[in-house]
Amino acid sequence: MDFNIDNYLRISFTDVVLVCISTLLIVLFAKHFFWNKLVAFVKKRQDLIQENIDASITLKEEASQIKAQYDEKMKHAGQEAHALIESAKEQANQEKAEILAQASTQADRLKDAAKEEIDREKRKAEADMKNAISDVAIEVARNLVHKEVDETVQQAYVEDFLKQAERSEW
Repeated sequence: MDFNIDNYLRISFTDVVLVCISTLLIVLFAKHFFWNKLVAFVKKRQDLIQENIDASITLKEEASQIKAQYDEKMKHAGQEAHALIESAKEQANQEKAEILAQASTQADRLKDAAKEEIDREKRKAEADMKNAISDVAIEVARNLVHKEVDETVQQAYVEDFLKQAERSEW
């Protein structure tokens, strides 16, 4: 057997015509049986792609709106934070004033209580001093007057002595 490459690589007019006719028959056969299905499939695919594009556009618009809202909130966030800080400062100053007022009131009460205690102690000391002076005066009077005098009379003399002593400053 003799192999000749030219036999395999040859292009003849009849071969070209036969290929064109067979291609035309295949296209007509495909158009008759498959063309509507192919067009419907392509249309369905186009609709799906268009839906995806529309959804993407909608999402992009929503994202832009959300971003705009976020930017607006961020602009106001600084102002809100400043307002919160000022409110907290004001509240702290009010609490400080209340605490100082309570402390002042309590200090005044303690001071008044201490004054009352001092006055009470002073009156007690005066009463104790009166009693001590009375006892001394009675003892002196007993010694001066060697006679027995009724104790109520002695007490009256002592009271009289104390009244005279109160009129004059010590």
